[in-house]
Amino acid sequence: MNTSIGILSDTHGFIHPNIVKLMNKCDIIIHAGDIIDEKTLQALKPKQKLIAIQGNNDTHITHLNLIEKLSFSSGNIIIEHGHKHGHHQPSHNSLRAAYPNSKIIIYGHTHKQVIDKIKTPWIINPGAAGKIRNHGGSKCFILKINHLQKWKITPYIFN
Repeated sequence: MNTSIGILSDTHGFIHPNIVKLMNKCDIIIHAGDIIDEKTLQALKPKQKLIAIQGNNDTHITHLNLIEKLSFSSGNIIIEHGHKHGHHQPSHNSLRAAYPNSKIIIYGHTHKQVIDKIKTPWIINPGAAGKIRNHGGSKCFILKINHLQKWKITPYIFN
């Protein structure tokens, strides 16, 4: 059995329609960046949505069930807004140092889509899911974890 997790960042009142379609096929949605209008998230169907609080500096996530970490047997997924480690481009080394036991670190707020998987843990910034403040395509990731705890991350960009 696979768990499919949609990962998106800044929406600023808009999520690209193709990203909405992708997210609605997922079991869980993680939103790690700015949410200007939470009504935007109503287009997203999965019951479990994890949201990193705007301006947050730690791993606390609020929304349904007050989940703080998304845990799997092989490790944790850490979600943070990104301010603590640098507004535009957090230092990957500082994120690894802050969350040494995590499997994957997801941070939002910056618009550039980045995957850094040179060494564990993986560090992901999905980029902006909307185009209002984004000067490129709308971006997201799909993270799939199978029953053997194998991790696969696929980036998507829509113009």
